[in-house]
Amino acid sequence: MSDSLTRRKLITTGLVAAAGASGLGVAAALASRYGLIPPNHRGIFGPSETLTYAAQRVLIPRHSLAREFNRSEISKVAFVNGKPPQNEAYQRHVAGGFADWRLTVDGLVARPSSFSVADLKRFPGRSQITHQACEEGWSFIAEWIGVPLSTVLNFVGVSPQARYVVYYSFDGFWWDSMDMPDAWHPQTFLAYGMNGGDLPVDHGAPVRMKVARQLGYKSVKYISHITVTDAMKHIGDGQGSPAPAAGYSWYAGI
Repeated sequence: MSDSLTRRKLITTGLVAAAGASGLGVAAALASRYGLIPPNHRGIFGPSETLTYAAQRVLIPRHSLAREFNRSEISKVAFVNGKPPQNEAYQRHVAGGFADWRLTVDGLVARPSSFSVADLKRFPGRSQITHQACEEGWSFIAEWIGVPLSTVLNFVGVSPQARYVVYYSFDGFWWDSMDMPDAWHPQTFLAYGMNGGDLPVDHGAPVRMKVARQLGYKSVKYISHITVTDAMKHIGDGQGSPAPAAGYSWYAGI
């Protein structure tokens, strides 16, 4: 048995035993020992959030894939949740075909960079037909076309100290983050196309994050800024996302 499998079995056994015999607090302490603590570990639901996140990371292989569908299974209706940014700057970008739009990538990287849509399209692209799973019912299957986030992260040179990737929508109203296993995952995309064409405005043009292994609210639309960091405590309210304050989990794995 490999060292990684032995370690996984040890942690899994410990988490299950601790949760069953001594409560969530002990399980959380064991997760902390192995660095498996989510940003939203505080508060009344903190121990259970920690147990969920730690168990997902231990039990599910890092490169396991979300299901991909056949083209014939693409939904006839792609539900839209939320409105595009209403500010004048975004409307100018729409009118100009996003020619002047830029995606900034900074933080714990060797080469902070700014990318146009054309720059992103020059990277090797790929597509995936996956399910946009929404707990509020805005679910559908679509083809997403884009560049894997890992390709961009490799280009800018991520520091070994990096633990999270934080991504912000154009108007700054919404943002979210993910840990490095999901950031490096091959199905995590910067999507600039959908169902054979450019990404529609209602679905996040010119670029949205697509996190195939998590619920839909992690796939933030209208992305304009990405920051790589080693901690979340100084960003927002320190919980890794506005989602926990709204009653949702930071980690939304499916």
